[in-house]
Amino acid sequence: MRIETHGQQIEVTAPLRDYVETKLARLQRHYDQPFDVRIQLSLDKPDHRAEATVLIAGRTLHCDAATIDMYAAIDLLADKLDRALMKHKSKQVDHHRGESLARSGEFG
Repeated sequence: MRIETHGQQIEVTAPLRDYVETKLARLQRHYDQPFDVRIQLSLDKPDHRAEATVLIAGRTLHCDAATIDMYAAIDLLADKLDRALMKHKSKQVDHHRGESLARSGEFG
């Protein structure tokens, strides 16, 4: 997993970058193949905003979070990304295996 962290109207310091990387490290447990995460941290007074775009094998997921503290916004964003990735993974169907309602016995 590759994480790019950018700041808009805010300087992304080393501790802030490390905090983002440690919080988003748990996202890698959902997928074996590598994927990219782009994080943008910004300041919309009085709120701090964290936005993320995840690029996964032909799919793009976007989440954002805004609170009065940047670290809380990053925590909220990590939770939203975790739920979005779990939802996306549950929707995936292996079409080469012949998964259908008729074969699984759950028709009608």
